[in-house]
Amino acid sequence: MTPLARDTGRAFRHNVQAVFQDPYGVYNPFYRVDHVLRTPLRRFHLTASRAEARERIGEALRTVGLQPQEILGRFPHQLSGGQRQRVMVARALLLQPKLIVADEPVSMVDASLRATILGSLRKLTDEHGISILYITHDLATAYQVSDSILVLYRAHLAEAGAVERVVKDPWHPYTQLLISAIPRAHAARDWLSQADDWRRDGNALAVAGCCFADRCPHAKPACLASPPGLYRTEPRRAVACVQYDDHPPLPAGNPGAVLWGPGQQT
Repeated sequence: MTPLARDTGRAFRHNVQAVFQDPYGVYNPFYRVDHVLRTPLRRFHLTASRAEARERIGEALRTVGLQPQEILGRFPHQLSGGQRQRVMVARALLLQPKLIVADEPVSMVDASLRATILGSLRKLTDEHGISILYITHDLATAYQVSDSILVLYRAHLAEAGAVERVVKDPWHPYTQLLISAIPRAHAARDWLSQADDWRRDGNALAVAGCCFADRCPHAKPACLASPPGLYRTEPRRAVACVQYDDHPPLPAGNPGAVLWGPGQQT
């Protein structure tokens, strides 16, 4: 991989920010939390004075539901996991990036705080126009925060489309299994008795066919022969499965064409 030129790399680091999974491991315990907020402002020369920096930091903290007087001046261990994660969202917001990559940002946060953090991320999109790439294994939070969704299985695209359509009416067998696995309150349901009835002998993993064939209840010989194509089943929907090979094919490496199509805004 060719490294980015200095100016290009600096622009990339400005425009693309990350919110990581672990709200404990991203801080240096020797510094107060102010340090993680002031550093990007200083490195990118975004403020002309300390007073302007304080004002901008306070505004970012309030945007994610935190009060500056309760956060600034403290060490990381003096904040809760939810507070630390929201500080990292505020840090990303300070740079006014074009894209935030959020990698499992609420998986290590108490359930009572997940809605608050997800609401903060959604607010960045709705009010600040920042795109968010939200990476998760949790369909419930993906549904809450996303407009479009890409469902991956073993790093292969299985289904893509508007999140409302994909979650409420899944077409790919893997997506269907994911949705069916979401726990629902039902006193008569015995979770332990529901084994994976669809797992086969695993031979599909050794061939150049569909990577989901060993678990698919609809697998057929064609699934073992070659990887499935990506087929547009609706204007903003595509499925990588031979069941839909009567639909128009799409380039497998261009999910953007699935979600937005030519001439549409991302």
